[in-house]
Amino acid sequence: MNMTYFSYHTHSSFCDGKENPEDYVKEGIKKGMRAIGFSSHAPLSVAVVWAMKASNLNAYIREINQLKEQYKDELDVYLSLELDYIPGISKDFSEWSRMAGLDYTIGSVHLVKAEKEDDFWFIDGPDTNYSEGLERLFQGDIQKAVSAYYHQVIEMIETQKPDVIGHIDKIKMNNKGRFFSEEEAWYVELLHKTLDAVEKSGSIVEVNTRGVYKKKSQKLFPGDYFLMECCKRGIPITISTDAHQPKELLEHFEECRKSLKQIGFEQITVFHKGEWIKESI
Repeated sequence: MNMTYFSYHTHSSFCDGKENPEDYVKEGIKKGMRAIGFSSHAPLSVAVVWAMKASNLNAYIREINQLKEQYKDELDVYLSLELDYIPGISKDFSEWSRMAGLDYTIGSVHLVKAEKEDDFWFIDGPDTNYSEGLERLFQGDIQKAVSAYYHQVIEMIETQKPDVIGHIDKIKMNNKGRFFSEEEAWYVELLHKTLDAVEKSGSIVEVNTRGVYKKKSQKLFPGDYFLMECCKRGIPITISTDAHQPKELLEHFEECRKSLKQIGFEQITVFHKGEWIKESI
């Protein structure tokens, strides 16, 4: 099977995306995509503007399943959720999968749990969220804050076993070299601890292009060092554009594929007829 175009991480108007799911499907067909997976941010008990409302979950499931059937002869449509992991707060991924009938799960961390039970470090969004949360919740201690992020990611991998791990090093996005260097020994050690957890889990690492094409990051999520280690260890990867608009469905896809080949990857993992399979990159 020759590698074609796909993306399994897509946000529609059911969460913080801009258009209805069918608009993405139609654009995907125009772009010659083989598959599109919808992955709205799952409802959270924490009040955030970017997650799906619990009251809309059933409508979301119905609509994606309807599109699956309606467009089955033109491209594969899959039902997923991007599931945030917050220890002691978020619902188990297996429960989401069973309840919603998901084809696969994407696990991510956007809200880092601090010592205060009811407050979180939001690592996405504007730079000011990052710096303000760092000061307020971690007293400006970047090593403590970033360690909390990776330990939460590791706990998610070990306890929730997501099929795909979303933008695993997104913690770097709003750093922009201000608070730490990715070459510092303590940071590299955290990457290796995370890699150890991924390797044991069998989860797939998503190579997410959104930071690059939105000009929020100079490097992919994850960056070159992490990807080189994935290649050495035989950790499976897939490409995601994390589209929030139909026009973003294949943004930076080809550039990403070329970068992965340069790193040394020969195969990529794709979802096909209910299972993850390897194909040539």
